[in-house]
Amino acid sequence: MTQNNSTEDSGLQESFLSHLFELRDRIIKSAIAIIVVFLCLVYWAPDIFHLFAQPLLQALPAGGKMIVTDVTGSFFVPMKVTMLVAFLIALPVVMYQLWAFIAPGLYQHERKLIVPLVVSSYSLFIFGMAFAYFLVFPTVFQFMASYNAPLGAEMSTDIDNYLSFAMTTFLAFGITFEVPVVVVVLVRMGMVPLAKLREIRPYVIVGAFVISAIVTPPDVLSQLLLAVPMSLLYELGLLIARFYVPKPSEEDADNDTKSGSDSQATS
Repeated sequence: MTQNNSTEDSGLQESFLSHLFELRDRIIKSAIAIIVVFLCLVYWAPDIFHLFAQPLLQALPAGGKMIVTDVTGSFFVPMKVTMLVAFLIALPVVMYQLWAFIAPGLYQHERKLIVPLVVSSYSLFIFGMAFAYFLVFPTVFQFMASYNAPLGAEMSTDIDNYLSFAMTTFLAFGITFEVPVVVVVLVRMGMVPLAKLREIRPYVIVGAFVISAIVTPPDVLSQLLLAVPMSLLYELGLLIARFYVPKPSEEDADNDTKSGSDSQATS
């Protein structure tokens, strides 16, 4: 009896270690993909930063310019922006490595759902960042610059502060555009019924305005530019989730698979 228990413990330990080794390999491959893309782009780092800062530069008054308050800021800030671009370009590789790691533990119908989810998640995240870059940034910067003229203040933004603001905004809008994916996953996995998600719609709208008030600059226009798309994307998620409601046959198949695996483990 003791020998059997020790054999099972050693088997579980070997299985756990094999998963850790596989996870390490997946992380290394993802890191290599990001580094390779970064090395290909690093020569154009100043041009990439200039494109990155274009919404702010267009909002500055005549003669306005960005400043550097840190000695190493003029070098590291463009490198950080280039690394961000490299991560976005290599993100499909990172998502594929993640999918390859978790795929063996998924049911067959869940595996079929992974590829559309990965593609839609990546596309929606990019759309969210593009929405912030082409619409939110020009609107917010023009709005803020209009307050400097009556005060007689000169608008000169530090490039490191601009990077922090832009990264926070990109992340907020990128995650916001993932709302339809989250809704579909919750419904498809049977975590939350579709009727319940429709029922809590008013609370979601209130939560969208609360979140926008926290992560956006303190003006009504910026908050609306985040809260309204978040609410509309939630409605879009509800519409799409109707086609992904789990069927009783799939749930029965999952239960049979679980019971079969449990009986094998017991035996």
